[in-house]
Order: sequence, then C-alpha cells, then structure tokens
Amino acid sequence: MRRLDELRIISRARPADKLHLVELLRRKGAVVAVTGDGTNDGPALNLAHVGLAMGKSGTSVAKEASDIILLDDSFTSIANAAMWGRSLYQNIQRFVVFQLTINVTALLTVLLGPFIGVKLPLTVTQMLWVNLIMDTFAALALAAEPPHPSVMRRPPRDPKQFILTKAMATNVLGVGVTFFASLVVLLLVLRRDGVTPYELTVFFTTFVFMQLWNLFNARALGKSESAFAKMLSNRGFVLVVAVIAIGQVLIVEYGGSLFRTVPLELRDWLIIVGATSAVLWVGEGLRALGRLREASA
Repeated sequence: MRRLDELRIISRARPADKLHLVELLRRKGAVVAVTGDGTNDGPALNLAHVGLAMGKSGTSVAKEASDIILLDDSFTSIANAAMWGRSLYQNIQRFVVFQLTINVTALLTVLLGPFIGVKLPLTVTQMLWVNLIMDTFAALALAAEPPHPSVMRRPPRDPKQFILTKAMATNVLGVGVTFFASLVVLLLVLRRDGVTPYELTVFFTTFVFMQLWNLFNARALGKSESAFAKMLSNRGFVLVVAVIAIGQVLIVEYGGSLFRTVPLELRDWLIIVGATSAVLWVGEGLRALGRLREASA
C-alpha cells in the first residue's frame, strides 16, 4: 500500500498480480482504469471502475468484462476520451453558473422591485425571453465548447464532489448580487420622475445585455485565457450571441405592448451596450491577472 504511489512498471506480472493491484488501488480510494485484450485480463477489467478492451485484438471475454471497447486499439483514444469527458463536465458547470447567476439576479429583482416603487420591473413575456436566453440559448452556446488540452493538467476530481463547487457558488452569489445592486441603482435613478415605459425598456435591455456579456465570462470559467480566445472554434457560441443581441433589438423596437417596450434612441443603445460591457472587461482583467500569476509561478 505504501509503494502504490511510486509504482510505475511491473515486469513479469501475472493475471493475479493485476487483480491484486486493482484491489489495492480501490482500497486506497483511487479511481482505477484497466486496459486489456486477453482472456486473463477479464477479472481485472471487471473489477476496475472503468475497463477498456481492445476492439480489434481483444478477446470476447475481455470485451464482455469491459465498460468501453476501443474500436481502433489506440491508447490515444483513451486520452481523447478523458479530455472530452472532463471538458463536457466543465461545460455543464459553465452552464450551471450562468443559469444560476441569472436566476439570482431575476429573483431578487422581481421580489424586491415593488419595495423600491416599481411594481413589475420585468413582465411575464420579458421573463419568458430571459428564460429562453438562460436555458435554450445558453445550453447551445456553452455545451458545444470544444475541449481544451489544459484540462489534462489538472488532478482528477473527487467522484463524490457536488457539481456546484464552493468557488462556483461564490461566483454565482457574488456576480448575481452585484448585478442586482447595479439594477436597483438603475431603478432608483429611473423612478425619480416617475417610471415610464421608455425607462422600463431601458431597464429590461440593460438586464439582458448584462447577462449577454456574462455569457462570455461563463465561456471562460475555469480558464485563465481570454474569453475571445479561439472564438471561431465554437461557431455556435458566436451564433447564439448574435441571435440574443439581434433578438433583443427586435423585441425593443417592435415588441410593443406584448413585451411592454418602446423603441430606444441610438444614443441610449450605445450607452447601454457600452456600460454593460464592463461585466466582460472586469472578467477579462481578472483572467489577465490569473495569466500573470501562472507565468510567475
């Protein structure tokens, strides 16, 4: 048990040795994967958390005992599968963070809006559009993010770990409360002379564009590189961002009473887009600091 961490190669190993090694590793709390192609590998393949058999050269016994069959008998495929699996898990975490951030912001805004003099900050149809951004569009944008080789340099995660880590929860609460505080200040400024449909449209558009810029931060979650890095490698993300931005413009300009919106002046559009983009630039600054720390380490 003491030598397991230093063990790299065993010569003249028998099938019983492989099985004993898997047993010891499991008792030590390790997640064990075993590759094999022969009949004698069956017990070790079956006992491992993940058994990988060779599809071309493997025996039927090895294939039956395994969880995964490599069709090309290539160990590179194992590394690629691990990289895709880790990246997919990370993509799910990015989606969860983005969705919960919108939930926190929207929930606090709708609940506390009446207490600051605005009975209905966001209407039902506006919330439906926000939910469309939050669920469908965000899933399309973030789930298709291609794998990044850096995930292979990280230690394996605890299989019992909850998908929402402490750092993610801190991010959700910190960003969500910051967004809410900014929107409350905006509502207080808008209601000084009475809240008009034009001012509520400004509020609604500000809310959506804050989440749009935060989508870029969600894409870069867990990475220190810029949110714009390899942007064209995920064309689905670019398309979703374009659809959200164009959709918001169309809703504001032509939504009318259905969405409780009125057309905005070009000056206000530029102010909203420019002011809310601070969400992205703050994130880019933090990621730049992270790159500097990595370079100096």
